[in-house]
Amino acid sequence: MNGDDRPLVWLHGEIKTPPFSLEARIEAGTLLRLLQGGASIGLPHSRPMPSIGKRCHELRIPDEDVTWRIIYRTDFDAIVIAEVFAKKTGKTPKKVIDTCERRFRRYDEVIK
Repeated sequence: MNGDDRPLVWLHGEIKTPPFSLEARIEAGTLLRLLQGGASIGLPHSRPMPSIGKRCHELRIPDEDVTWRIIYRTDFDAIVIAEVFAKKTGKTPKKVIDTCERRFRRYDEVIK
């Protein structure tokens, strides 16, 4: 990480082996590192999540029998991670969306 990179702020979740396979953990780390450096990542690795909020996205990390999701927001000064979970359906559960909205809202209240 160099001085221009944005830090990762973990509000919830972690990436470790297990439950991530080694390959999935490395891919997640590589994608997060790109985000820290200011890269814009699109499909198939990341998709916007306007249902959660502005600048919110979902990283997609395929693994052996699940696809991991990392819900993050790109702030000016950080990459803020609200959730890491295994997704087995096409639609993000409403509970996850609500939880991420709440975590981002609390984070914004604290940093202001």
